Amino acid sequence: MRFLLASAALLFMPFAHAEDNVLETPSFIVKIDVRCAEGNVTCDDVIYTGTSRKTGKSISVKGRTMHSTCADGVTPCRFQGYTFYNGKINYTVFDDGTLVVMNGKKTLVSEKGEWK
Repeated sequence: MRFLLASAALLFMPFAHAEDNVLETPSFIVKIDVRCAEGNVTCDDVIYTGTSRKTGKSISVKGRTMHSTCADGVTPCRFQGYTFYNGKINYTVFDDGTLVVMNGKKTLVSEKGEWK
């Protein structure tokens, strides 16, 4: 009976948010909200919310996951992180906890953080 109740509860769990991650760097707190169903290899519906530790100001930008490609040159393989664009500004959050913010070819921020 308990197994049936647990199984039934799983059917009604929302799948809109597969995972939430928070990266804390010296200057920013970045929340990554992956809005694709669990099991998807790639996702084009990821939200970056970055908050400055100095000013408290936040920005939210939509982006996608980044992956290296497999030997066939097409299939996504190893997960590398996330990338987000806001006009000319590119926010990249790498799997190892590095945050890089670029304006064209100019680096605005490059700092290592810790996933929480």
